[in-house]
Amino acid sequence: MAARDWILHVDLDQFIAAVELLRHPELRGRPVVVGGSGDPTQPRTVAATATYEARAHGIHSGMPLRTAHRRCPDAVFLPSDPPAYEAASARVMAVLNEFPVRVEVWGWDEAFLGATTDDPEALAADLQHAVRTRTHLDCSIGIGDNKHQAKLASGLAKPAGIHRLTSDNWAQTMNDRPTDALWGIGAKISKKLAALGLHTVAQLAAADPAELARHFGPTNGPWYRYLALGKGEAEVVTTPWIARGHSRETTFRHDLTDRDAIARHITGLAEHVARDAAEACRDIARVSVKVRTTPFLTRTRQARLDAPTTDPATVARTALNLLDRHDLTRPVRLLGVAVEYTMPKT
Repeated sequence: MAARDWILHVDLDQFIAAVELLRHPELRGRPVVVGGSGDPTQPRTVAATATYEARAHGIHSGMPLRTAHRRCPDAVFLPSDPPAYEAASARVMAVLNEFPVRVEVWGWDEAFLGATTDDPEALAADLQHAVRTRTHLDCSIGIGDNKHQAKLASGLAKPAGIHRLTSDNWAQTMNDRPTDALWGIGAKISKKLAALGLHTVAQLAAADPAELARHFGPTNGPWYRYLALGKGEAEVVTTPWIARGHSRETTFRHDLTDRDAIARHITGLAEHVARDAAEACRDIARVSVKVRTTPFLTRTRQARLDAPTTDPATVARTALNLLDRHDLTRPVRLLGVAVEYTMPKT
C-alpha cells in the first residue's frame, strides 16, 4: 500500500487510575476510585476516574463518591493528585513527539497524530510499545481518515488495542449504532433525534438536512448528519494551545449563609486567580463570579476591568462588586471566580 495521510487518536487507558496504580501496584486488580480527598463520606465530591474493576460495578467519572461507595463498598478510594497526572501526561506526549508525526495534545490523556505512512497499524503498534516501555502506561489507538473516525476507533480499541475506522468500513461499523455513539452527539440530542424517528446512525445519515436545520438550527442540524456520514476535521494543529482564561471554585461541605464569610471566600478565590495569572505572565481583562445556591441554582455575573491587570486587590474588589449583584438570600453551596485573559499579540 502506498504511503498516505492518516489521523491517529492516542487515548491513554483509565489514565488517572493507571497513574495511581503505578504508585500503588498492590491495588492492581482491585476496584479503585480516584476523586476529591479520597474520602467517600464527604458530600459533594465526585469520582475523577475509576479502574475497569470499579466500572464493572457501575461506577463512572462524575459520579458522587457517596454513590460509588454504596455501589462498591469494597472499592479503594484515593485522593486526586493533578500535578502527578500532568507530569505523567507530559512524559507520554514527549514520547509521541519523538516519532515522525504531528502531535495535537487534547488533554492529559489523549492526542491526535497526523502521519504519512503505508502501514498505520505498524506505526500504532510502535507508538504503543514506546509509551508502555518508557512510561509503563497503556494506550488505545484509533486510525481514521479524520479526527471523528479516529476518536471513535480508539474507543472501539479499548483496552490497549488498535482499530481502524475509515470511510471504507464506516457504514458496516457504525450504521446500526445509536446516534449518541457519534462524537459530538450526547444523550440529550440523541433523545431529540429519536423523537423525530432518527434512532440509528444510518437513519441520521439519510435524514433531510433542511428538516434537521428546522429542528436544530442551520448550523447544528446539518452538522449532526455530517457526523453520521463519518465526516470530520482532518487537520492536526501543532500550535501550542493558549488559555483564554482561568478559574477557581470551591464547593462547600456545608452551605454558607453568612454574607461576610461568603465575601471572604470570594476575596480569597479572586486573589488566587490573580496570582495564577501573574505566574503565567498573563493580564486579566474580565472577571466573573459564579454563585450556586440551594437547591441547585447557578448564576454568573461578570465585568470588564478598566485596564488589564494582575493586581490581586483590583481583581478582588471587582469580584466583591459582582457578588453584590447576586441574590444571597438562599444558602450558598458553591462559589467561583473566573478571569478572562488578554490574548497575546501575534
